[in-house]
Amino acid sequence: MSLRPTIDFLLHDWLGAESLSQRERFKDHSRETFDAVLDTCERIAREKYAPFNRLVDTQEPRFDGEKVILPQATHDAQKAYAESGMLSAAQDYEIGGMQLPYTVEAAANAFFAMASVSIGSGMLTTGNANLLMKHGTEAQKRVFALNEFSGRFSGTMCLSEPQAGSSLSDVVTRAVPDGEGFEADPLGPRYRLRGNKMWISAGEHELTENIIHLVLAKIPDAGGKLVPGVKGISLFIVPKKLVDTEGQLTGERNDVALAGLNHKCGWRGTTNTLLNFGEGKYPVRGAAGAVGYLVGQPGRGLQCMFHMMNEARIGVGMAATMLGMAGYHASLDYAKNRPQGRPVTTGGKDAAAPQVRIIEHADVKRMLLAQKSYCEGALALELYCARLVDEQHTGAPEAADDARLLLEVLTPIAKSWPSEWCLEANSLAIQVHGGYGYTRDFPVEQYWRDNRLNMIHEGTHGIQGMDLLGRKVLMENGKGLQLLADRTNATIQRAIQVPELAAHANTLGQALAQVGAATKAAWATGNPGDALANAVPYLQAFGHTVLAWIWLDVALAAQASHDAPARTGRLGAMRYFFHYELPKTGAWLLVVSARDQTCASLPETAF
Repeated sequence: MSLRPTIDFLLHDWLGAESLSQRERFKDHSRETFDAVLDTCERIAREKYAPFNRLVDTQEPRFDGEKVILPQATHDAQKAYAESGMLSAAQDYEIGGMQLPYTVEAAANAFFAMASVSIGSGMLTTGNANLLMKHGTEAQKRVFALNEFSGRFSGTMCLSEPQAGSSLSDVVTRAVPDGEGFEADPLGPRYRLRGNKMWISAGEHELTENIIHLVLAKIPDAGGKLVPGVKGISLFIVPKKLVDTEGQLTGERNDVALAGLNHKCGWRGTTNTLLNFGEGKYPVRGAAGAVGYLVGQPGRGLQCMFHMMNEARIGVGMAATMLGMAGYHASLDYAKNRPQGRPVTTGGKDAAAPQVRIIEHADVKRMLLAQKSYCEGALALELYCARLVDEQHTGAPEAADDARLLLEVLTPIAKSWPSEWCLEANSLAIQVHGGYGYTRDFPVEQYWRDNRLNMIHEGTHGIQGMDLLGRKVLMENGKGLQLLADRTNATIQRAIQVPELAAHANTLGQALAQVGAATKAAWATGNPGDALANAVPYLQAFGHTVLAWIWLDVALAAQASHDAPARTGRLGAMRYFFHYELPKTGAWLLVVSARDQTCASLPETAF
């Protein structure tokens, strides 16, 4: 079973991606060039990634005392990806990019995420470089970002600390000016950093010439004290190896040391590290402290880092989606070929009758349809968000601003929803395989292990829920929420005209109204403690409502499809979602609207 027909349908029949070539930035592109990019990425993923997914799971990164050792397959995949040009696909021609729409770039990267998310495909490197293109100086762009886009350097994001986790206001990594004239360094104001960073993906390896760490740290005040809260956080470029103003290695190692590798449940092919900055293992010019260059203004680091964090959250959503899709394809293939049992319709009592394939059993169809509804719906959501990115960057001013605000509201959903429900899809894929699914003879157990990370990194469900209910639906007087409601209602009005979809359109309208009412009820007292006690149920209900909208909109496009089996499958997945999933929102929103304090008020001793 191939992913390509689904990608083609969503890109062209649903999103009309080819119309982007009418815009000045994308005028050199066409359906032909988009297809060529997809063909190339599909081939590389098939040849360099998929065959080695199990290998990188079993041959985990190891530290030999000097360097981290990774399988040769990882080196080969990294090289092939860099040579494809995908690291800089969306960048300007002048710096070696393709000026490819982000919608197409996201679709192309889906092949790599499905083939082996553990090998990776440069998500953090591209995000790191994109941040520098937005907030860095011309020298920082030239020396660091362009070398990341070429694949010569790779990038990380260093936020969390062992004692702080996701609570960034509590970071204690310090950055002090590096001597006299520190502000005059051509690469930016130069500081010395000391501290520890935890959970740093791709924090140490030999895949590229250099690793460019983007590090959050605090600059002490005149009394040597750190400013409390996030307002005191600044952002720094801290290269693993020092470079000159032309980006050439100076031969000197920066004071960034690997303190340990984290041994994970999944994503074992990607190194995950604890890094020590400035401990003195690699003193620079005879002094301890990692050399770092300030990005942007002091105290404005978190605002800069959100550029990368939001991009990474959509990337995490896509990774979760494609792991779910990989499990769906594997379990569908298994169900079509595994004989077991006899039809219920005949009583199943004639032991002499031939066995049927398990796909003929209603409960197996239920599990397969659930997976399809979760994974294809999530893929549509991620590509819709990618389309909003293109609109934000190349649309007319009003449309661009609407896209920006819609993306703000949808980003917590784009990250959290696939990471929960495509993980559930992986669990169902194991269930379809029965006992075999729980063994390493089949790939579905690895897909589940790999996907379990996605509910955690780049912000847990709790963080995403508080971001959505505590900030995103309220910002700009609720304009983003209203924009989403307007687009949902537009889909509802179109679907009401189609007899086969009218009932679902009315159901979606009711769900949308319930979300609106619950949002107001949650904040009725104006007390964040009341409203946010049930932020995660709100996130879940909001996400299910968004996915129901996405599926109804996809169903409208599917109505016109000439591929009868695909049309039947998409309409079936839409009906499944409306009949089996959307009703769950009522229970979630009930506790939100009541501002239920069952969880928040229970004393610690009661546990």
